Amino acid sequence: MNKEIFDPNDGFFAFNQSDQAIPRVETDKNTDNENGEGSRQTIYRRRGIYLLPNLFTIAGLFAGFYAIVSAMEGYFSNAAISIFIAMIMDFFDGRVARLTNTQSAFGAELDSLSDMVSFGVAPALVVYSWSLESLGKLGWLAAFVFAAAGALRLARFNTQALVMDKRYFQGLPIPAAAGILASMVWLSVDSGIPGEVVDMTAAVLAILTAILMVSNIRYYSFKEIDLKGRVPFVAILLVVLAFVGISLDPPKILFLLFFCYGISGPILTLWALHKKRSQRKKQHH
Repeated sequence: MNKEIFDPNDGFFAFNQSDQAIPRVETDKNTDNENGEGSRQTIYRRRGIYLLPNLFTIAGLFAGFYAIVSAMEGYFSNAAISIFIAMIMDFFDGRVARLTNTQSAFGAELDSLSDMVSFGVAPALVVYSWSLESLGKLGWLAAFVFAAAGALRLARFNTQALVMDKRYFQGLPIPAAAGILASMVWLSVDSGIPGEVVDMTAAVLAILTAILMVSNIRYYSFKEIDLKGRVPFVAILLVVLAFVGISLDPPKILFLLFFCYGISGPILTLWALHKKRSQRKKQHH
């Protein structure tokens, strides 16, 4: 006979439990079988999930959903800012999980689903509501291509996470692709440029970022940066200067940063191909 019990130390808000139900066989001394021995029952002890990293993930999901709602109501600047807030939450959830040793399969799946909403669906709907809607069928198709490419990008990352080179991403990361579209919307609204004026530009940019996401072009991952180790004093100064620079004109600086990162992959790939061809020519000579 199976019986489910609940441990007061386990539950939804457990910090140091795994997210699996682990069976445990116990003897019920109050119930004797025909041999006079206590009957053995399988008791499933329900385990909790890690709260801290999943709070960051849920906060990112909330920001992505709020971006969609803001775009539907016509507040496109707020929508773009919400996507960047979701990006900050996404940056911290995985790192907090690693620093606190609270990684779990549940957290990884939740993070992937949250990324799809915040960086796949939200940017596509924001740029569609702001600009692509004026293109009719072409507009929503361009938005769908971006969202679909984001889903494919996440699926490929999840299946290759254990075998890929940690120093590089294969294809443009979906948060960076979302950052390109969100910063474009924010910059255009801040500059007073109507979405209808740049609808074709927005459609081309959405499709190009979608292609980069599903491509095999490598992008530097920055995962070699050790957040737990010591860094020179100059590094802290550079971080402060970066925050100051972004705060001077956030839409322009963020668009410049994400656009440069977006084109860095193709540039580095072309440079690597050029070096290989040069080496082959030297070997032949």
